[in-house]
Amino acid sequence: MEHTRIKQLLLSEETGKEVIVKGWVRTFRNNQFIAINDGSTLHNIQAVVDFEHTDEAVLKRITTGAAIRVKGELVASLGKGQRVEIKVAEITILGDSDPEKYPLQPKKHSLEFLREIAHLRFRTGTFNAIFKVRNALAFAVNKFFNDRDFVYMHTPIITGSDAEGAGEMFRVTTLDLNNLPRTESGDIDFKEDFFGKSTNLTVSGQLEGELAAMAFGNIYTFGPTFRAENSNTTRHLAEFWMIEPEMAFYDLEDNMDLAEELLKYVINYALKTCPDEIEFLRNRLLDEEKSKPQAERSELDLVEKLHFVIENRFERVSYTDAIEILKRSKPNQKKQFKYLIEAWGADLQSEHERFLVEKHFKKPVILTDYPREIKSFYMKQNEPDAQGRQTVRAMDILFPGIGEMVGGSQREENLEKLLTRMAEVGIPEEEMDWFLDTRRFGSAPHAGFGVGFERLVLFVTGMTNIRDVIPFPRTPKSAAF
Repeated sequence: MEHTRIKQLLLSEETGKEVIVKGWVRTFRNNQFIAINDGSTLHNIQAVVDFEHTDEAVLKRITTGAAIRVKGELVASLGKGQRVEIKVAEITILGDSDPEKYPLQPKKHSLEFLREIAHLRFRTGTFNAIFKVRNALAFAVNKFFNDRDFVYMHTPIITGSDAEGAGEMFRVTTLDLNNLPRTESGDIDFKEDFFGKSTNLTVSGQLEGELAAMAFGNIYTFGPTFRAENSNTTRHLAEFWMIEPEMAFYDLEDNMDLAEELLKYVINYALKTCPDEIEFLRNRLLDEEKSKPQAERSELDLVEKLHFVIENRFERVSYTDAIEILKRSKPNQKKQFKYLIEAWGADLQSEHERFLVEKHFKKPVILTDYPREIKSFYMKQNEPDAQGRQTVRAMDILFPGIGEMVGGSQREENLEKLLTRMAEVGIPEEEMDWFLDTRRFGSAPHAGFGVGFERLVLFVTGMTNIRDVIPFPRTPKSAAF
């Protein structure tokens, strides 16, 4: 490779050597100073052109967004803000950028505008930082599990089962929608479809992950999942990535320990490997908060918030105790919650989760032992409590500013209990026969959890809209690029 990456040059102690840089023009000032960025770092390198001895036609083509090759001497910078710069001997335009049409001119752009040009937003400092942090977190996830001897399992994206029982799935079909085959009863005949049955995009790799855990012991999946939820909010995507470990011979306590360890590890890894990017995002957030009233500003800045998670042991509290705390809380008694907590059995909303984390415990919280009726069929059932209430060995990890970060449980390993629960919620036994075999042949206690990767990236970058932490967001009425 004939050129040197800008990140490497900015770290270099050596000057007086000839270098070649290739990148994109961020700014061109006074017909002399070019700020070049090649994506390797948030920081630009300055190249100084001798405009009196450079072809005027070339100078006119040095515009924001243009791709260029610069050859010259790396010298100590005379200006402020950079240690070294390039004294240009030779410049070549690799790709022109029409300044009248290029939408990323050197000024501040709103996130809303940048979402409209998501194919170009990677070229901004903000999105350079976000996706470098995303990259670090993804690497850390794989490293964490690999170092602990977990097997990385690629579970299917096309599936015939609905792991969550949610029913909000994208159908996969090759049938002619203008001429659908029908059964005698008038239903669509999926036997004529590509797979010979109704299939969908997966909502979770968990069920297949359980099959693998019953052979390898500890496995994890990390891949795309899909929900056909018609929800246009800052927290929902139709396509998102999930981290889902499954562990044989784990109980709920083991599950909580692993999840807490994972979250602290990956956040710490991002802090160590992306200090410039996180500092940039911290400052961006501080600038953004200046326009808010004092009461609405965060108590902690981004870096403090990340250390807050790493340095605190997560508070573990049962759903039953949490309901009592929420019922007695000022926002509930003063009817400030949008969803008032009146009785045991309520499905907790984001406002309740954030109150527990940010106001009551002032640390991340792991809620356990939820009512059976509001959780999935595969969760291990507890014995009824003194009031006869049925709970399951579930756990959710709640974070400041985000609410639920992790959802998991000990799985029900008892075949009879699982079959009874499936019948109660209307899941046909024959459709899940393959899954039930794990309970028929060498059933064992096991547990697992899921982490929404974009929510994790949202938390670590300090962004507030989930569409800004995935490269190409898929949302209702939007599947551009």
